[in-house]
Amino acid sequence: MTGQQQAEALRREIWQIANRVRGAVDGWDFKQFVLGALFYRFISENFTSYIEGGDDSINYAGMADADIPDEAKVDAIKTKGYFIYPSQLFQNVAKTASKNDSLNTDLAEVFSAIEASASGYPSEEDIIGLFADFDTTSNRLGNTVKQKNERLTEVLKGVAGLPLKFDENEGDLFGDAYEFLISNYAANAGKSGGEFFTPTHVSKLIAKLAMHKQTSVNKIYDPAAGSGSLLLQAKEEFEKHIIEDGFFGQEINYTTYNLARMNMFLHNINYDKFNIQYGNTLEDPHFQDDKPFDAIVSNPPYSVKWKGADDPTLINDERFAPAGVLAPKSKADFAFVLHALHYLSAKGRAAIVCFPGIFYRGGAEQKIRKYLVDNNFVETVIALAPNLFFGTTIAVNILVLAKNKTDAAVQFIDATEEDTFFRKGVNINIMEDRHIAEIMKMFDSKENVPHVAETVPYDTIVEKDYNLSVSAYVEPKDTRDVVDIAKLNADLETTVAKIDQLRADIDAIVAEIEA
Repeated sequence: MTGQQQAEALRREIWQIANRVRGAVDGWDFKQFVLGALFYRFISENFTSYIEGGDDSINYAGMADADIPDEAKVDAIKTKGYFIYPSQLFQNVAKTASKNDSLNTDLAEVFSAIEASASGYPSEEDIIGLFADFDTTSNRLGNTVKQKNERLTEVLKGVAGLPLKFDENEGDLFGDAYEFLISNYAANAGKSGGEFFTPTHVSKLIAKLAMHKQTSVNKIYDPAAGSGSLLLQAKEEFEKHIIEDGFFGQEINYTTYNLARMNMFLHNINYDKFNIQYGNTLEDPHFQDDKPFDAIVSNPPYSVKWKGADDPTLINDERFAPAGVLAPKSKADFAFVLHALHYLSAKGRAAIVCFPGIFYRGGAEQKIRKYLVDNNFVETVIALAPNLFFGTTIAVNILVLAKNKTDAAVQFIDATEEDTFFRKGVNINIMEDRHIAEIMKMFDSKENVPHVAETVPYDTIVEKDYNLSVSAYVEPKDTRDVVDIAKLNADLETTVAKIDQLRADIDAIVAEIEA
């Protein structure tokens, strides 16, 4: 069985477990229990592997808690960011789960102890609250303690049975399994699913655009991080050394914020190599005192409301002040764009998924486009095919910003043609590697391709009142049938002659009959 076949078999098994154990609980509400159990198993095996250090004579899971010296605990927390006693390990808790009448409260105490182990250490902020959504006392697990414990036992038993081993995790199977679960929950969650997860195929394109031709970046940032899928795709796409100082992000939804932090650990990114913050990016931004980012990737929420002009201090905010105007209160799209631009380094590039309306509407949005174009920050606008995301069928755009452009032209790419840029899928359309490669080839060359790509001079954009819609510059292919007028006229003349002859023959026959 190939690695790909193993991964696919594992995914099928994971989804079967998720469906089997959730019972009457809605899958969307139940996701944190399955995801939390997978995370709990991962950090337990990760920690055990670290403690044992490849020494077969050490069996950490079989040791007594009292045998662990305090010095070892301190060293482990400084390195891994947390500490787990042998009795608290996933495998030991899962082993006795079915016979444990206080499983739900014992699990709550284990999670609390793991989080508390980081207290007072540099990792505290990255560990605290990680298990907040794995509420083992929740009524969603059942109305009685017995029901809760039965459901929790099923979850632990199912996750324990998955063919995953941390020390053989060459293909990053834990992280892959986690991503698979998140994507499936997103696909089945309707609109809410797309708010926290960017499908892998789109993430790939965005990561490639942001990192294009950068041999190394100081760090990568997502101001609307969701579950961290965009940041992690950058890790997947490039060698680890290219991203020097790690992965940064901010997320407004607390449950999703926890998913993102878990996701980092599950992809073997240690606590000192990521910094995911909780909060409202537009109203309470983090990382303002940090060095600007060489790469920014983002799929912010489309057309959400924000304070805007209702907060008079925002017009003086250094993120928005240069544009001289705030994004509309009912449409914060350009607020996210300006935020990203402010955090972008002089050598960096940002790739941002945008609602198409912001590229042609008037008012404040037109003034912001004028600021972006006049200051030569817009490198490329890419129109994607419809139905590439979970929860929405709209055809979105990707806006690529750069502060180191060598000319004032703007590139427009129409990547909406089927077969060339996507294939139809069951639930959503899919961009395969060949489709992404085609877009990247055009992005790199900046050459004009009839009906697909146009690199437009600054003056032309000004003449069009700073309209940045791809359709304003890329002429669509005429799919109508080509008609040869000369041939059509000749055919008509032949047909008319035949009709005239037929009429004459009929008249002759009628004359004979009447004679």
